[in-house]
Amino acid sequence: MTLMKGFGLAAIIASMAYGQMQDNQTKQMRCNDSSDGDRARACEIREQTFPGLGRLSVDGGQNGGATVKGWLRNEVLVRSKVEAWADTDSQAHAVVGQVQVQAAGGQVSANGPSKGGDGGWSVSYEIFVPQTTDLSLKAHNGGISISDVRGRIEFDTVNGGVHLKRVAGDVSGNTKNGGLTVDLAGPTWEGRQLEAQTQNGGVTISIPETYSAHVMAETVNGGMSTDFPLTLQGNLKTRQLDFNVGSGGPLIHVSTHNGGVHVKKVSTSAAL
Repeated sequence: MTLMKGFGLAAIIASMAYGQMQDNQTKQMRCNDSSDGDRARACEIREQTFPGLGRLSVDGGQNGGATVKGWLRNEVLVRSKVEAWADTDSQAHAVVGQVQVQAAGGQVSANGPSKGGDGGWSVSYEIFVPQTTDLSLKAHNGGISISDVRGRIEFDTVNGGVHLKRVAGDVSGNTKNGGLTVDLAGPTWEGRQLEAQTQNGGVTISIPETYSAHVMAETVNGGMSTDFPLTLQGNLKTRQLDFNVGSGGPLIHVSTHNGGVHVKKVSTSAAL
């Protein structure tokens, strides 16, 4: 009993050290009854669990996004939402049955029948991982969301938004068509830096009022705004913000080519 209490206390302390990360336990992804025009649809939720290996690679395929959440368990839970559409209900259910999800050895991906005509399939993921995990996430038509994870994190999607919340470590990635939202927490960035960008989409980054970091935010075609007071030094660049919050610190760099940028200041209680 004493050992278990000690482990629980250590996990709580580790969680507090990593920017007030939260222990995510709630399963949110589910099938719904949304229709798709005249096509029949089928949906199935599958779950697979395997030991945490310290790293995870996720391939969302042609159609599918990924949500990754940190928790205080030393295992990975992969929840897969397998969907298919076809001319009839029986055909759609048959396609779902042919989709295979591989989740082992630190890699998650899916394969299924060739897509043709008006039929097709997709797999989206809700994945729970130990809070200290290296991640490599990619998608084509789907968003990416990462929360409460510290590690070497890389992400890439073509058509989909990106949401980063209470992450830490060495984080980098981009989306080509989609918004970028970053929610920071804690007193400073825990790790090397954050480097995130979108080609076509707005950027919103929320920073606690007591945070310390070096912030860079850029856009080519779009407006800029910040809730933090700025001190002008040298030449003013109308589409670039480059300033310290608090006492400065690791680099937080966000950018977009076509879209506005808003740097929000939030109260410490709201950032938790």
